Amino acid sequence: MTDEATGPGRLVLAATPMGDIGDASQRLRDALGSADIVAAEDTRRTKSLAKSLGVEITGRVVSFYDHVEIARIPALLGDIEAGRTVLLVTDAGMPSVSDPGYRLVAACAERDLPVTCLPGPSAVTTALALSAIPVERFCFDGFAPRKGGQRREWLRTLATEPRACVFFEAPHRLADCLADAVTVLGPDRRAAVCRELTKTYEEVIRGTLAEVAAWAVDGARGEITVVLEGAQPKSADPADLVEAVEALTAEGVRLKDACAQVAGEHGASRNELYDAVLTARRDGDD
Repeated sequence: MTDEATGPGRLVLAATPMGDIGDASQRLRDALGSADIVAAEDTRRTKSLAKSLGVEITGRVVSFYDHVEIARIPALLGDIEAGRTVLLVTDAGMPSVSDPGYRLVAACAERDLPVTCLPGPSAVTTALALSAIPVERFCFDGFAPRKGGQRREWLRTLATEPRACVFFEAPHRLADCLADAVTVLGPDRRAAVCRELTKTYEEVIRGTLAEVAAWAVDGARGEITVVLEGAQPKSADPADLVEAVEALTAEGVRLKDACAQVAGEHGASRNELYDAVLTARRDGDD
């Protein structure tokens, strides 16, 4: 427990196991047993987690889920300012990542109150690692939109996104989401559907969008995380770049140098662009 006379306490964000209790860190165990206040997305699940870990929660346990998050923040800030340690945990994974947390972190930052994090399980990074898709660069989009029109519009924003995209989806919407992805993004882009990560029935389905969409038709259960391959850069049609080359030559740039510059900027073949310029000039002379 923190002595109130020592000044401001702190907010501690702690990742909790997604399924396998063995993923709980020693730091999580220590924090559950020593925090003055445990703010939990589901108090019953957090108490059950502590019991499974053989930890006695000695602090006050308060609920901190979506619908009460904003209302709870002032009191928790007061606790931290009074020198208490507030431990924030969600049902599974990392707080603030599609779970309650970021508003409280932002409020602490505004008041210059200490915030720290106990790292641990995350469905996002676990799915990325298992996907067998290049993920040196990736974006996280939370949950896919529920309505079909909004979902297809969102998928269109990924048509040229070069980074891998990871997102969550409800099992009863997965088939429709993947069918929309095939329509909008084409059947050949690679994807991985990861379900029940770290749990008994963990499963990873890898393949093209057409293949994973066909698998999803029969239905899926459990917690779903999807990883979508980034868009491959497409070389521009050399004929569409002739005007840009001619603009450079009009400024005095040598034709070969202009072709090299424009081809490099657009991922086109320098030789093919050079031939396209000469062809366009011949056609213009006819």
